[in-house]
Amino acid sequence: MRTLLKNVRIIAPGQPLNGQKKDILVEDGHITQVAKTLDSTADHLISTKNLHVSPGWMDIFANFWDPGFEYKEDLTTGAQAAAKGGFTDVMVMPNTSPVLESKAQIEYITAKSASLPVTIHPIGSVSKGAEGKSLAEMYEMYRSGALAFSDGVHPVQSSGLLLKALQYIKAFGGILIQIPDDKDISHNGLMHEGLWSTRLGMPGKPAIAEEVLIKRDLDLLRYTGSRIHFTGVSTENSLNLIRQARTEGLSVSCSVTPYHLLLTDESLQQYDSNYKVNPPLREQKDVTALAAAVKDGVVDCFSSYHIPQELDGKQKEFEYAEDGMIGLESAFGVLRKALPQIELDRVIEMLSVNPRRLFGLEVPRIEEGAAANLTLFDPEIEWVFTEADIRSKSRNSPFLGQTLKGKPLGILHKHQFTPA
Repeated sequence: MRTLLKNVRIIAPGQPLNGQKKDILVEDGHITQVAKTLDSTADHLISTKNLHVSPGWMDIFANFWDPGFEYKEDLTTGAQAAAKGGFTDVMVMPNTSPVLESKAQIEYITAKSASLPVTIHPIGSVSKGAEGKSLAEMYEMYRSGALAFSDGVHPVQSSGLLLKALQYIKAFGGILIQIPDDKDISHNGLMHEGLWSTRLGMPGKPAIAEEVLIKRDLDLLRYTGSRIHFTGVSTENSLNLIRQARTEGLSVSCSVTPYHLLLTDESLQQYDSNYKVNPPLREQKDVTALAAAVKDGVVDCFSSYHIPQELDGKQKEFEYAEDGMIGLESAFGVLRKALPQIELDRVIEMLSVNPRRLFGLEVPRIEEGAAANLTLFDPEIEWVFTEADIRSKSRNSPFLGQTLKGKPLGILHKHQFTPA
């Protein structure tokens, strides 16, 4: 198959062709020609106004619910949602049934997703059953393809278990992903504790629940000399803790969700459960601090935190509704809307370069002879996000009907072009 990209602007931070406009010919999964003008015949000719291309985007934390909860999402629909959002690679959480806690479970994910247009990387569970009681078979999972380890939506609460996990993965250079949430403090909360939780009469999750866990985990990291990544960081003080830890030389990284960069706790005024997420939406000062941390490099990358929920899981009393929203299809549009002051190169670096460097993958090259792992997009177009843009089985998004900025147009990956 031959695909010709005409007059496309290349956004590839750190690569020689970054910022240039070229024609690019892709044949049988490889970039064969890059030139000012190409007149080759092709099976797919892509020539649209303001066409941009970058190394394929990578999401580091999504839930495809397969195996066990395929009525919410499965690997096929999850991959379709990722491709629609411009992602060529996705790391999936272990919160399935059974939990991704063994070599066999990791191999199930890699084998079942081999034929899909998106590469799916499993995250192995830290503990058996993601119950936080005893360590899972992390080394065997690592050898079978697990890129990282996490208990996913059930962050490790036991200091002793986390200490053992950090020591264990250090031996083979592993990395642990943690959602910063101390359940002993936050377990009764429904939203961020603050002015709006008081006005709405809902129990709050205080910011300190996030910050206490980060402090504890950084102390354990300092002791072990291992590696940890915090995802869904949402408060200004959390960023300050991570910033300080880096000045000490600790191997700590972090990511934020697109929605934490745009939405605040004020969004919950209508008790719409699509805004019910964990970590919760915070105050405006936190949103402003997150954007500043993206700009100055404290935040390494983005995570969609794509958590599909079936209709019955969301359409009930707010107290009983499930946490989470879908996020892959809308991620880029939300990011561009939330971060108008951030240079496009920086956004693309956080979408394509930094995630791979953090988790030990090669960054795709845009040059002749390289394997084609590309995302096509228009960074400026404004568009309304509708159900027609959703490929997930679920529809739990608060962005439906909203105008977003910047849209993926398709991906070139695994020897095929998949339009968005």
